[in-house]
Amino acid sequence: MRDKFLLWGSILVVFTWIVALLIRAHYWIPIFLTAIYVLGIYNANQSKHAILRNFPVLGYFRYFFESISPEMQQYFIERETDGKPFPRNQRAAAYRRSKNLSDTVPFGTQLEINHRKYEGIKHSIYAKSPKEDLPRVWIGGEDCSQRYHASLFNISAMSFGALSDRAHISLNRGAKKGKFYHNTGEGGISPYHLEGGDLCWQIGTGYFGCRDEEGKFNPELFAKYASLPNVKMIEIKLSQGAKPGHGGVLPAVKNTPEIAKIRHVTPGMTIISPPSHSAFSDAAGLLYFVKQLRELSDGKPVGFKLCIGDTKEFEDICAQMNALKIYPDFITVDGAEGGTGAAPPEFSDGVGMPLEPALIFVNRTLKNYNVRDKLKIIASGKVLTSLDILRAVAMGADICNNARGFMFALGCIQALRCNNNNCPTGVATQDKMLIKGLDVTDKAERVYHFHKNTLHTCNELIAAAGRESYDEVDASMFMRGDEFEHLSDHYFPDILGNVK
Repeated sequence: MRDKFLLWGSILVVFTWIVALLIRAHYWIPIFLTAIYVLGIYNANQSKHAILRNFPVLGYFRYFFESISPEMQQYFIERETDGKPFPRNQRAAAYRRSKNLSDTVPFGTQLEINHRKYEGIKHSIYAKSPKEDLPRVWIGGEDCSQRYHASLFNISAMSFGALSDRAHISLNRGAKKGKFYHNTGEGGISPYHLEGGDLCWQIGTGYFGCRDEEGKFNPELFAKYASLPNVKMIEIKLSQGAKPGHGGVLPAVKNTPEIAKIRHVTPGMTIISPPSHSAFSDAAGLLYFVKQLRELSDGKPVGFKLCIGDTKEFEDICAQMNALKIYPDFITVDGAEGGTGAAPPEFSDGVGMPLEPALIFVNRTLKNYNVRDKLKIIASGKVLTSLDILRAVAMGADICNNARGFMFALGCIQALRCNNNNCPTGVATQDKMLIKGLDVTDKAERVYHFHKNTLHTCNELIAAAGRESYDEVDASMFMRGDEFEHLSDHYFPDILGNVK
């Protein structure tokens, strides 16, 4: 769109000037068009707004509707609490934090507070001063010789292919500056992941980046990439929340020759990962594979990611841990509300366990099998805000991953075009014309600030609750509607009866 605007805009401006000079009248028309054209040139070369870079002048219509008066927004467009999968107020908070702007809101909450459904933090009248240091967690068990000091909040799995090259460069540079890790997704390690940021290399069922010609796991190729200093952790992907039991999908339009070379596949074809691994077929095989990858990576932390489905299968994995004395260094729990670029709606809407009950189940099961102290739990699945992070920690998580929040930091506007290669901001596309709109220098800073400001708010919430550290965060820190009914029943039984 940008190149077409510059080409046809210049032709139109020249043509109107020629006509005006020939007829010696209506000079206001070429003057007006010249002004519009100059504005378009400025839009195409500025670095702050990807929409305006990709759609000069026309992009202002989007910002007009974004800044429209609250009354018109409320009645005709979208309220602050509207929008799926993330409402406008959450997206706006992510944008402000990524731009390092004030994230305060006026006039109180816009949520419809219902005491029976309310969830919140129990603040203390003896609140503490928030700490400046951002929280970090050590990952690595007894068999791990290269433990990793991870941030509490990190970039969740997104492959090169699902996201553009500039998006990954921005994410990795932001991760480097903020000292947090960037999960590669199952698409392999691309050159755009190697900007100096820490990596968690995800190994999916397609073994992209470490597969042989038949699509099987290749130990030698794995060892080559696992030895990279940027690779701090290895994650075996069993399933993801948005489409558990369904292989990943890379649409043919996104499978460029460059991506195909990185993944060791044929370009121009839709690539669907198998629904399960060929390197193992049971719990014991999974743990032996964990051990193999740890040895091939020279002792780096190795874990696996899954969305909980049949709970007996996870219990079997825990039992095999004790039987074989093989323990993963971490388990990433993905909720059914997790995101994806492409999935059948039935899988996104109706398969898998949501994050909160999954975390509670995993944490409790690991304790029942006396293995909880041997590994860390990573929560993934719509963990966007500081409140989401603390809620996940209270449910048993040690660390949290998020993908879509960092996409918002890159400029994503939730256009919901991730699966058709038409992302207007250049984030989730391989269209070179659209990718040009994403300025790496600006977006890397936004990724850094989003991470820092989100965790800073976590520190403020903990301090408001009167807690000293994240070790003190548990379910007792939160309140829910059923507690209010208990209080009402105890102190105001007649009133409660009349309300009901």
